[in-house]
Amino acid sequence: MGGGAAAKDHPLEYFSASTLAAIVNYPLWRASAVGQSGFRVVLNSTSASSVHPSLAPYMYAFSPPYKGLGATVMGMSWARAAIFYGSDRGKEILEEMGASNAIATVLPPLVVSTVVQCVNMPLVRSTITLQNPESAVATIRESMKQIYNTHGVGGLWHGTSAGILKTVPKYCTAVVVKSYMDEVLPQVNPESPTRDRDKLIRSAIKSATAGVAGAALTNPLDVIRNEMFKTNLGLVETIRHLHRELGYSFLVRGMAKNLVAVSIPVASTIFFTDAFIQSGWFA
Repeated sequence: MGGGAAAKDHPLEYFSASTLAAIVNYPLWRASAVGQSGFRVVLNSTSASSVHPSLAPYMYAFSPPYKGLGATVMGMSWARAAIFYGSDRGKEILEEMGASNAIATVLPPLVVSTVVQCVNMPLVRSTITLQNPESAVATIRESMKQIYNTHGVGGLWHGTSAGILKTVPKYCTAVVVKSYMDEVLPQVNPESPTRDRDKLIRSAIKSATAGVAGAALTNPLDVIRNEMFKTNLGLVETIRHLHRELGYSFLVRGMAKNLVAVSIPVASTIFFTDAFIQSGWFA
């Protein structure tokens, strides 16, 4: 990222950008988790009850209590920082070793996002399960304990297959598109009096394109993973269950919320990283 800056010199910028993106986008993630999981949202207040059903998840997501906020932000922060820093640093290392541009671009996010998904899975499942408005569980610890008591240790990693199928293509797509846009977008004239603004505009275009591409591609896998969390069915059984209930429309369930909840955090992480590197605040 950062217009040619070496990733190895800016780990703090990557983590700070990922943390800021996670904090800002928590309500959007919450709305997406509720919508894709098919959780039933009932708004109790008189004013809220008149809201159109399609907006109910957003009303719920932006309203307290914010269950699992700290753990969710922590999990998202280290995960995205690891994926984007690991992808950019990995590309630098592979290129130094003489690897082709294609391998250097695709292999690091493929490996890092797979490892991150496996490590983060218990936290991912417990935070999504916690967002069910009808659940009496109030904390991440209680959510993990409930999953463990009901389904055993394996239950904490239930949905890993769908999670990997969703997360790995999403971040591989985002990283590849980011690298492609970095190459094809016109470079900023270093002598221009508006060079700082131009760099941010260029970064915004690159970031938005990468975020939308990653989110649109993986929506069906998000739906499958969240349904696995809700029903505890296996991957194939979950797909059959969704198809019986919704037909092929399950492929786009929660798409609008997902485009917002996934593309914005990914895009903002890329953009904030570029902005922090450009600012030199952490130098």
